[in-house]
Amino acid sequence: MTRRRRRSRLPEGEFEASIDDIAHGGRGVARVGDKATFIQGALAGERVMFRYIKRKRSYDEGVTTQVLDAAPERIQPRCPHYAICGGCSLQHMAPAAQIAAKQAVLLDNLRQLGKVEAAQILPPLVNDSPWGYRRKARLGVKWVPKKGKVLVGFRERGSSKVADLSECHVLHPRVGRILSQLSELIGELTIRDRVAQIEMAMDDERCVLIFRNLEPFSEGDLARLRAFGEAHGIVPYLQPGGPDTVAPLDPPGVDLRYRLPSEGLELAFLPGDFTQVNTEINRCMVDRAMQMLAPSASDRILDLFCGVGNFTLPLARHAGQVSGVEGDAGLVQRARDNAARNGLDNVDFFTANLYEVLEPAAWLDRSFNKALLDPPRSGAEPVLAMLPAMGVETLLYISCYPGTLARDAGLLVHEHGYRLVSAGVMDMFPHTAHVESIALFQKEGA
Repeated sequence: MTRRRRRSRLPEGEFEASIDDIAHGGRGVARVGDKATFIQGALAGERVMFRYIKRKRSYDEGVTTQVLDAAPERIQPRCPHYAICGGCSLQHMAPAAQIAAKQAVLLDNLRQLGKVEAAQILPPLVNDSPWGYRRKARLGVKWVPKKGKVLVGFRERGSSKVADLSECHVLHPRVGRILSQLSELIGELTIRDRVAQIEMAMDDERCVLIFRNLEPFSEGDLARLRAFGEAHGIVPYLQPGGPDTVAPLDPPGVDLRYRLPSEGLELAFLPGDFTQVNTEINRCMVDRAMQMLAPSASDRILDLFCGVGNFTLPLARHAGQVSGVEGDAGLVQRARDNAARNGLDNVDFFTANLYEVLEPAAWLDRSFNKALLDPPRSGAEPVLAMLPAMGVETLLYISCYPGTLARDAGLLVHEHGYRLVSAGVMDMFPHTAHVESIALFQKEGA
């Protein structure tokens, strides 16, 4: 007979703590009774009261209930739902302090995990305004009979429940200001309890909302969705199954595009495609990448995890030849179409799962003197060893997770003969603990 593990009871009441540091994730770090305690809503240098929400063998977790001594960088959160919504975790910290904390997280990861240090720390890339920046998001939807309403929004902090929101200040205002109207819309549908999520996708001007329906909409439902779209400047799409079932309510839908003005480029994408959530930071990021890699007519550049060509096409504006590789065949087709749309014929694209053993392909037999990597959260470890064998002397790494960047930086420096020239952060997700980074590596002796 198996024994059920007994949960340790949480201490009741409130407790005092002095916060020593900020951990990745935005929680304050304190030592309470010689045990590390991670406290939501607390900042370094503060003295707070907190209550326990979780106890582990090696650490505890808590949430701030009162700030006794506030840090200078503490501010009043702008959003009225901040206390419950998990969409943000740093609204209580001034934006300049947020990005400084993210820079510290990156540098600490590089030192502690990768055992490397950058010769130069880059100035952070930040938005003019840290509000209304999200043009891509996935919102939960839940009919709650006890409340007599449909909830539309992000999940509650530390919970799978959908937060009860009326507005969101980090979503683009086109959607952030109409959460209550979306709630009312779904509540009027015949399948109000069978709409699972709403995915938002915006280009520079247009907004698509993809409604994930677990059962077919009635004709009356479709009429309501259509009228809602017309009233709010929204283009409704439906998703009755997997990602390949996404389709416009009224074909042909819209051709979403975003511009990279400094390069004179326009890139098309489908509503379900991966694109960066923060258009302004993405433009700044592309510009910085061009400055750091400095492509010229003599360069042969490899772009791995290339998506719809976000970096590939700007590189092709200046380089002799560029090859983009991506695991999603649909994204590869969009990248090819984008190259043709922009009149670029010195770039080609290939479909390959870069996390598996690679099948023979034309790009694998080529030599490249420069490369750009923009991998997902899991990093780029499987492809690192082939880069020096291809002749890559200069490598630019774009990262959405500092832990895997630090791991890969350690491998590049200690095993593959590169040095870390420069690194810095980009505020792709203000008010969250998400850390977007950029790092430049140079082959020793090159």
